[in-house]
Order: sequence, then structure tokens, then C-alpha cells
Amino acid sequence: MIGYACITLGNSVDPLRGCTKKNATNETLSSVIGHNLTSLSQALHYNHQNNIQLFRISSDIIPFGSSPVNSLPWKDSFGEELTSLGELVRRFKIRVSMHPGQYTVINSPHQDVVDRAIEDLIYHASFLDSLSLDASHKLILHIGGIYNEKEAAMDRFISVYQYLPENVKARLVIENDDRLYSVADVLAISSATGIPVVFDTLHHEVNPPHQNDKSMVEWLLLCKNTWKRNDGCQKIHYSQQSPSGKAGAHSQTIGIEAFLSFYHALEQYIPSGDLPDIMLEVKDKNLSAVKCINSLAHPGKIRTLEEEWSRYKYNVLEHDHAIYLKIRALLKDKTIYPAVEFYRLLEAALSKTIRPEAADNAAAHVWGYMSPFATQKEKEAASLKLTALHNNEISSDLVKKFLYRLAVKYEQTYLLDSFYFTF
Repeated sequence: MIGYACITLGNSVDPLRGCTKKNATNETLSSVIGHNLTSLSQALHYNHQNNIQLFRISSDIIPFGSSPVNSLPWKDSFGEELTSLGELVRRFKIRVSMHPGQYTVINSPHQDVVDRAIEDLIYHASFLDSLSLDASHKLILHIGGIYNEKEAAMDRFISVYQYLPENVKARLVIENDDRLYSVADVLAISSATGIPVVFDTLHHEVNPPHQNDKSMVEWLLLCKNTWKRNDGCQKIHYSQQSPSGKAGAHSQTIGIEAFLSFYHALEQYIPSGDLPDIMLEVKDKNLSAVKCINSLAHPGKIRTLEEEWSRYKYNVLEHDHAIYLKIRALLKDKTIYPAVEFYRLLEAALSKTIRPEAADNAAAHVWGYMSPFATQKEKEAASLKLTALHNNEISSDLVKKFLYRLAVKYEQTYLLDSFYFTF
């Protein structure tokens, strides 16, 4: 299974809400939690519709979930909603997880930090428990800091782990990071505790073991051995380096060639029915998940690519008109399923800098959907903005905001379901 983390882009899934500490009254928290649980339901439905069976739930689903600030008995107040969400997860066969943040550190030398970390783990486990999900739905945790004494810090992690509540232990998995703890370090902790290891590919590339005498696949297979039957299928994190970011920064999208090379390398060592679940950590979230799933679909349906094209077409047009025409030609043959070539062309187009004349062309096409309904004032405004865009006097973002308001006003679902207003 292939999935993504927390945020669902380019569709009708409502973003999560939060609140400030000073405004965290029971009334406000109740409203925000109700909204967030509805948002989670929308995300689960979206994932099911798009064959995505792996999803990370944001820690922010319950604001101040592990803090005394939140005194609302949310498990009781939202019991029916939580039960329904758990039923959706099981019915859709989606495997969910949660990933406490960087401040959840159980190997700190400071007891107050450890206490807060344990409370945070209890909150996360409690949320998954409230959905009545089995132990294959996991909590992912980094080891923490080294505090100038790495071996002592590892020993503290092992010691504190022994005293965690059983429901936390049942769900906990540990991950190699990009600075301090390599996969070899994490495997050593796993050996002492029995905790399964999530192998992160990019973290491994940035922070390999000092004695790195194994291939990436060999390290991955060692991690696979840490997963027991009750833990479910092995889970890994896959990401690619951002060309313009610091070491370990995630790319905007998953390059399909590199992903397929990695995936097919796994197939040489692992039977297809036993391949790991792959969580993509990437900035375009579900868009890359859909790309990878569609590229691995054999046989696939040309209609799937046509639906993808309807979402991407105006983004491509504003980047590269020649590639726009190539994709249109590629999809004319309804007897083939050219998914990989389709996504290669998409990536090539979207990697290019938007030129004013191309942005103007795409915006004019989008404006054409609204122009039959627009008022005279809106038509005059559109003419001025499109001319200014063509002359590079205003940004395409400003024009998109204008067109988005009109698309909402005139209920242009085709445009609102596209990615033109997303990025």
C-alpha cells in the first residue's frame, strides 16, 4: 500500500482547524474537534475513492490533546463520531498512523520533558484506541536527542520504554532520523526492546551508519525482521531530496522514475504479496500518492489518466504549451495505459518556470468557463487583469485569486476540482 501524511490537497477535504491556548474553552474545543473529525471523515472517503489505503492522521486532530488546557472529555462527547470513523477505516481497509512531533522525547535527561512526552504518547494511542483499531495502526517516534552521551541517551530510551502503558507499547514503532540516530542505532534499540523499526529512505541517505556495509535494501530487510504478526505489514517512509533544500528536505513531488526504480528493486528481494507499506513524505501529499498508485496499476484504465489530466491540464498549460499538446496526443489512444509517460510529461512541464504569456493563455482558458455568466463589471476586471498578466505587470497568483472567486460564485465544479487553484 502507498499513502501520504496528514494534509489532503486539491479537493473538497476541509483543512483542520486549531485554536489558541487562551481561546481553548470547552465550547471552542468542541466546535473545532467536531470540524476536525468531519474533515478526517472526508479524507477517508477521498482516500477510498482514490485507492489510497495508507494515511497518517495529524496530531492536531484534537487540539491540545495531551495538555491540561484541554479538559473536554472528547472521547465521550464524540463517541458516536469516533465509532463511525473507526468503522470507515475498517470498511475502507485503510491503515492509519500518527506521528508525535519533535518535542515528544522520552530519552531526555529532564524528567519534566519525559513526563510530557509520555502524556503525548498516551493521547495519540488513546485517539487510535477510540477508533477501536488494532495494533497494526501505529505511532511513529524518533529516538530523540543525544545530549552529548549517545549511548546513555539510548539506554534512557530503553529504560523509559519499559514503563510506558501497554496500549502505547502495542502501537509504538521507531524511526531512523537524518542527524542523530542511524538505522543501525535504531535497530540496536529494537533488539533491546522488541519495538518495530520504520525505515526512512531519505534519512538513511543523509545519515547512514558509520559502518555502512549494506545496501539500502539490505537495511530495509533487517528492519522488516523487527515486525511481528500483530504489528501488521512492515511500514517504511519514502521521500526524495529537494533539489533546492538542505540535506533531508523533502521534494515538492515524487519523481516517478526514481520511485519506480526503488520499488522494482524491492520486488527483486521481497515477494509481491509481502512488500512493505510505503508512506510517501512529500510536499504535494496525496497528489504523489495517486501518481505512484496509478503508475503501478497493471492493467490500468485510460479513464483514470483522463481524470488526472482534467485536474492538471491548466497547470501544464501555464508552464509549457508544447507538453500540453504532447499529453493531449498521448491520451488519444484509448487502447493503451501510458501512465508512466503521462506522469513523466507532467513532471517535465511542472518543473519549468511559468512564463507570463503561458500563464495568460491558461488564465484565459479558465476565464472562458465564467465569462458567459459574468457581469459587465467582472468582464472588464478580467480583461484588465489578463492584459496585466500578459505584460508581466501582476502575478499569476493574483489572477488566480480573482478567477477562484468567480469559479466559486458561478459553481464551476470542473475548475474547483482541478489543481489550477491549488498550486
